[in-house]
Amino acid sequence: MSKYHEMTHEEVLAECKKYMNDEHLAFVESAYEFAKKAHEGQFRVSGQPYIIHPTQVAGTLATLRLDPDTVAAGYLHDTVEDTPVTNDDIKEKFGKDVAFIVDGVTKLSKIQYKSKSHEEYLADNHRKMLIAMAKDLRVIMVKLADRLHNMHTLDHLRPDKQRRIADETLDIYAPLADRLGIGTIKWELEDMSLHYLNPQQYYRIVNLMQSKRSEREGYIADAISTLKQTLDSLGIKYEIYGRPKHIYSIYKKMVNKHKDFSEIYDLLAVRVIVKSVKDCYAVLGAVHTKWKPMPGRFKDYIAVPKVNGYQSLHTTIIGPGGKPLEIQIRTEAMHQVAEYGVAAHWAYKEGVKGEVEQTDANKKLNMFQEILELQNETKDSHEFMKSVKTDIFSDRVYVFTPKGDVYELPKGSGPLDFAYMIHSEVGAHSVGARINGKIVPLDYKLKTGDIVEMLTQASSRPSRDWVNLVKTSRARNKIKRFFKAEDREENIEKGQNMIEQELSNRDLVPKEFMTKADIQRVIDHFNYHNDEELFAAVGYGEVSAATVANRLTEDLRKKAEDEKQRQLEEKIMNAGQQSTEEDNDSDAPADIMRVKHNNGVMVQGVSDLMLHLAKCCNPVPGDPIIGYVTKGRGVTIHRADCPNITEEAKKQGRLIDVAWENISKDKNKENYNADIEIYGFNRSRLLSDVINALNSKTKNIVNISGKVDSNNMAHIYAIVSVRDAAHLEDILSRMRDVPNVYEAKRSIN
Repeated sequence: MSKYHEMTHEEVLAECKKYMNDEHLAFVESAYEFAKKAHEGQFRVSGQPYIIHPTQVAGTLATLRLDPDTVAAGYLHDTVEDTPVTNDDIKEKFGKDVAFIVDGVTKLSKIQYKSKSHEEYLADNHRKMLIAMAKDLRVIMVKLADRLHNMHTLDHLRPDKQRRIADETLDIYAPLADRLGIGTIKWELEDMSLHYLNPQQYYRIVNLMQSKRSEREGYIADAISTLKQTLDSLGIKYEIYGRPKHIYSIYKKMVNKHKDFSEIYDLLAVRVIVKSVKDCYAVLGAVHTKWKPMPGRFKDYIAVPKVNGYQSLHTTIIGPGGKPLEIQIRTEAMHQVAEYGVAAHWAYKEGVKGEVEQTDANKKLNMFQEILELQNETKDSHEFMKSVKTDIFSDRVYVFTPKGDVYELPKGSGPLDFAYMIHSEVGAHSVGARINGKIVPLDYKLKTGDIVEMLTQASSRPSRDWVNLVKTSRARNKIKRFFKAEDREENIEKGQNMIEQELSNRDLVPKEFMTKADIQRVIDHFNYHNDEELFAAVGYGEVSAATVANRLTEDLRKKAEDEKQRQLEEKIMNAGQQSTEEDNDSDAPADIMRVKHNNGVMVQGVSDLMLHLAKCCNPVPGDPIIGYVTKGRGVTIHRADCPNITEEAKKQGRLIDVAWENISKDKNKENYNADIEIYGFNRSRLLSDVINALNSKTKNIVNISGKVDSNNMAHIYAIVSVRDAAHLEDILSRMRDVPNVYEAKRSIN
């Protein structure tokens, strides 16, 4: 991962001074002072004062040369969520624009989500943020800067949280940065996410890149020297340098193209930056005159820019020694867009706070209109996010109309997706398509460069099977809407009957659960306008009757589950198996609860009991264990020496004796995760040697991270898969044999 510099507030102001006037500097300063006071006494998990985080966010925004409102919002972005400050307070002191940005990045209150899953909570938060972004792009600029710093400080969180946040970053935020063309943030987010999601591959690629670094750099230096001689003859001003590939892009190439590291030749590329578009093509001609271009490896993003505004010439040639070499050619302005994306289009006007000038390239970002359309078409947040990932974040193809207009669609789209993108009426009256002058079936998959002409008839209408032919949610929703309108009355009656039947099948009386208040609660949840709209959606199949019935019976099911759990807990507590100091001095009773581990974890003799392995101490078969009866959550299994089992828990009588069962079975399965700490002198290749030693003893390294203290001592933290306690001890013993490792032990979170 790249080295991270933590900015001070003074450094942020210095960055702002490069493009802001005194009035705007004072505005940013007041935002810092306000945030500092609001977060006073708060600390992050790392132990740092909380104000350091918003300072880094504001610093990133200032580096991108964003307007005073956005930088101020960077300082203030967590005040509403984490302090008593309200959005009205922000609006009163800093204006409606700053208040809107802060509200856009503020998470929804978890209080409203007590009866919902964490996934629903995340989906609703993402939806809220994306809709706010579609109205004001500065919302996502603040959120990306926020996520960037959070990723840089992720090593202070639990491994499961690290993986969840890294996965979300790779799923949502890196693609967003890519669509906005902000390469500098995209690359960092991707590389850091890979570091936490697949540390083995991350460090393997890092080590492989380091091992032949001097050889590759020598090759690039020779290529640049030769190219300079050719360019000097053109009489143009230029800048030329080698550019290393990013770790995640190498990883993707290895996975997607099934290539070994040794088969990837373009680990380094040469970039040429010139003054004008004319010079770009002059350099391209000189390159192709000097070296032979590889067929199919030339891309002209200047004539046909990417949707995020990216422009450049890409060509791969057979370079010195017969090795492939990628060369990128662009102007200085194009380079700014490639690095900073939409931020590069914003010409900050001194003296006009918050006013930005958007170029034509920025206006071409139709992503925002697509998001607002999906918001109107999709009721459920999960479905909305699925549509966003399919329609907006997926790989793209670029096709042309017969007049030469360029349209961008998700990879895998067909002629009907194109037709509905042009206009609903074009899609509805389509009867066929002509691609590159030839008639093709409607299930044809569009390819970049295709010239698409839709054939229509005024009397034609959509077919129901088109729903299965289209790729985009936009086209699918418009087809569904056509048939919903046509069959509305029938679907209303059908949907109501389906819900009543579903409740009857559960031995419930429908009228007791379909009161006006109950139906209104479901309407509000799915964002429908009235009961007819809800019933029609069920009748059409947009929402299942079972889903609506689950919502209607939510309170009943929760009460039943709570009562069932209470009875189970009472059964356990009354079974006379409470752990006491006297019990610990005697032999364990014959009817002690047995924790099975071969087919998941359960307690012998108690069916349907919720049971969890504690994440703080991660017990594995062979460890002495104890059970803690948690109110409403069943039994949590801890190691007997876990410091989180307090004296208070013993006094309350919530501890029960448990033991492993079937320890000898399935010896080859590594079903358990164990946390270990390794401490040693930070010599060259220490981490590599530790990883190799771990790989020799376990099939899976779930996570690995490390840090070096001021005395050059390395602290390495790993989560490894083990079979049992004996296997874990074998791993720790192997760690102690690694040169310069002084200590290897199990850890407790």
